[in-house]
Amino acid sequence: MAAGVVNYGIVGAGMMGREHMINLAHLQNEGAAVRCVADPHIPSQQHALELAASFNWPPLKVFSGHKELLDSGLCDVVVVSTPNMTHFQILMDIINHAKPHHILVEKPLCTTVKDCKKIKDAVRRRPEILVQVGLEYRYMPPIAKLIDVVKGGTLGQVKMVAIREHRFPFLVKVNNWNRFNINSGGTLVEKCCHFFDLMRLFAAANPVRVMASGAIDVNHKDEIYDGKVPDIIDNAFVIVDFDNGSRGMLDLCMFAEGSKNEQEISVVGDIGKGEAFVPESIVRVGTRTAGRDGVQTFKAEDKRIKYDGLHHGSSYLEHLNFLSAVRAQGIRAPAVDLHDGLLSVAIGVAGQLSIEKGRFITIEEVMNGEV
Repeated sequence: MAAGVVNYGIVGAGMMGREHMINLAHLQNEGAAVRCVADPHIPSQQHALELAASFNWPPLKVFSGHKELLDSGLCDVVVVSTPNMTHFQILMDIINHAKPHHILVEKPLCTTVKDCKKIKDAVRRRPEILVQVGLEYRYMPPIAKLIDVVKGGTLGQVKMVAIREHRFPFLVKVNNWNRFNINSGGTLVEKCCHFFDLMRLFAAANPVRVMASGAIDVNHKDEIYDGKVPDIIDNAFVIVDFDNGSRGMLDLCMFAEGSKNEQEISVVGDIGKGEAFVPESIVRVGTRTAGRDGVQTFKAEDKRIKYDGLHHGSSYLEHLNFLSAVRAQGIRAPAVDLHDGLLSVAIGVAGQLSIEKGRFITIEEVMNGEV
């Protein structure tokens, strides 16, 4: 598939599904084309059709289920942007389909470690299929720049990674599926897998154990769905120990709309410190020897971005990267693979369990299903 058009199918035409459609529309000159969508929700189908019409695309084929989309033979790549709890079965159906389809699956890969491992094993039996996990925060220009700074050795050996996300509550989704842990995997899986993935990147190490404290303090407490009150936490502190001795910490608050930056990331090594701020898109880097007066501040940009969208251009770069991997199949692997997706979920699951049990949870316990 080195040249020519790469045809896409979107499974799940809600907010993120349509966001993927818009990003792919901006990649038309790169040979990306959305041919079909699948979603049982009639309003989401209609929104997808209206969006396709606004781009003057050829008629978009709409299916009520992903199996019909797969059987249609219309697409080479499937983007899975359905509710979290549906990922496992949909992914298994795609992987086991007679026609191989490459896959970009929204985070989290699955809601449980067990299901993530099953997906990984299934793909191992279909090596012709490429799968990339949608941990697109790696591509946000200030975060990508900080990753480059760390990899370049400017900070020395990384010892501490601190990530603060202070933001608004979870958005309303179709049938309010994201209000319950059983559907989303829990807040630390649903939202924070992004940050646990970044911690691994910065630390260049694997997680060993997790300690967390969190609660439902402000959001969703007055909401009731089918007689049930939401059980997703809205704030937490999470500490992650890595196998090289470095540590990560997440400070999450989802009732902090009065924040200048939604994400603030600090990476400290034995030589220096780097920081990234989103959405200001600013990076600061300093060394111990130069001190406070030597800190450099600069704006992070990526000229390749043609659409900022919901995540500051990172979804566009994610698609650009995956499209390149699809075209270079057998030569280039996806940048964010199933192992990355699995470990980001494992850390989140460990955090959820730590809050529940009031103790450190080891990654080994989680990976072996001992808790």
